[in-house]
Amino acid sequence: MQGEVKDDPETLHHYSGDASAFRIVPEVVVLPKSTEDLKSLVNYVRERKKSGDGSLSLTPRSCGTDMAGGDLNDSIIMDVNAHMNDILELGPGHARVQPGLPYRVFEEETFKVGSMLPSYPASKSIASVGGMVANNSGGEKSLRYGKTERYVEELKVILRDGNEYVFRKLDRRELDSKLARKDLEGEIYREVFRLIDDNYDAIEKAKPDVSKNSTGYSLWNVWDRKGGTFDLTQLIVGSQGTLGIVSEIKFGLVPVEKYSKMLVVYTHTLDRLGEIINTMLEYGPTSIESYDDKTVDLAIRYFPELVMIISKTESVFKLGYELLPDLWIVARRGFPRMVIMAEFTGDSEDGIDESMKGLEAALGEYDVGVHRTKSREESEKYWTIRRESFNLLRKRVKGKQTVPFIDDFIVKPAVMPAFLKDLQKIFDRYPDVSFPVAGHPGDGNFHVIPLMDMTDERTRKIIPELTEKVFDLVLSYKGSLSAEHNDGLIRGAYLRQMYGDEIFGFFKRVKDIFDPERIFNPHKKTDADLSYSMQFIKKDNEHSV
Repeated sequence: MQGEVKDDPETLHHYSGDASAFRIVPEVVVLPKSTEDLKSLVNYVRERKKSGDGSLSLTPRSCGTDMAGGDLNDSIIMDVNAHMNDILELGPGHARVQPGLPYRVFEEETFKVGSMLPSYPASKSIASVGGMVANNSGGEKSLRYGKTERYVEELKVILRDGNEYVFRKLDRRELDSKLARKDLEGEIYREVFRLIDDNYDAIEKAKPDVSKNSTGYSLWNVWDRKGGTFDLTQLIVGSQGTLGIVSEIKFGLVPVEKYSKMLVVYTHTLDRLGEIINTMLEYGPTSIESYDDKTVDLAIRYFPELVMIISKTESVFKLGYELLPDLWIVARRGFPRMVIMAEFTGDSEDGIDESMKGLEAALGEYDVGVHRTKSREESEKYWTIRRESFNLLRKRVKGKQTVPFIDDFIVKPAVMPAFLKDLQKIFDRYPDVSFPVAGHPGDGNFHVIPLMDMTDERTRKIIPELTEKVFDLVLSYKGSLSAEHNDGLIRGAYLRQMYGDEIFGFFKRVKDIFDPERIFNPHKKTDADLSYSMQFIKKDNEHSV
């Protein structure tokens, strides 16, 4: 093996945490340099398991930004970010990359050819493309462009036998050829095809009726009977490394639109939020994003730091001048309960202006403040506040820790007003916990990341209790427990409740087909157990990333 192997205390401590509420110290950390290294690691674990070492396993990790603990493990952590981070091929509409490539580097290069991967998360400045595939990430542009699953055209994956296989969308003739193979690849195609085809209607019915979903395995995306196509990449996307190790990704890209402007809406009550969002949707925005009063308060308190994030050369005075319309709205109307950003993009500035003018007039029906930005650069300042909201909370609130565990639920936008009222009733029972809210209201997807003192045992005990109450509420509104952040250590334990015994059994069958020896990323998805996970809840307020 060419890569490094590390087990010193400092390294193990670093890889014991991510952006989640958990801390698990690995046995060893490996920094593979090539696909051959990945193959060697899989073969090593497989052989050790044959010799009786059942506890050994592999968990892939890149930038360590996972908010559900999906990249934590007490055995072997493989950091693909260290060396496997190259762009292998790039054109105007496609790219081949290694999984450890940071998205910010990828975006810079794709912009040079007029293209982008639009499913990036809010953490795009620190996330990797491999993590985006593992979690089936989405973000601010998912309202128009959808999630990562839409842009994965081909994957190279190391399976349990230590060999690399290529998965892509197949037509019926190509599928029949795969089904006839006598090797592991043929076995996997036959078993997965049989599972989905025999239970096609039940699987189609089980697909969550929301615009985004990152829970379970996406069986409903694999076999298109009508179109005659079969695509195993759709099982690997969102699987969090539980089925195999992704070694290479081919993405489809979209053109970068020339113009971008935004309407910033200040609302002082959530009572008509659903109506406001539905009104916005009628005018075709690319994005509808939001952050709440707690985030606004942090943005004001740490204004100079935000300026430094936005630009190393921009002054506080210049930024303050550009935000004067917002300050004037706050002065006249008071502190907003929520700030909603409706972004419009396109290649026609006149078309954007017409849509924004129409929406601004329609919003006159509501008691809201509205500010129209004049350029992409001005809009970027609001994006910075939205994208940096989690980091502000994580780094600047003293004596408390951001604790993601109810951080990514989604419901239909039409039920948001009633849902949010019921959610607030739950939060009101925990006066010692702060509940900042940000997210994607255009999709009905909210990120609620409680602020808690993790050194207090009584506070830690709140987590499973609050999780159950919030998840029960989400499911009562027929939502999904995760739109973007995936299952990890916290939501996998609720997959049976969300999907029922039959579909959960299908998920377990997928895991058994791909990984019967349990080589890949244990205690996630169908193998998750809440009592196991709760052993590893952080007991300090240290930030890992």
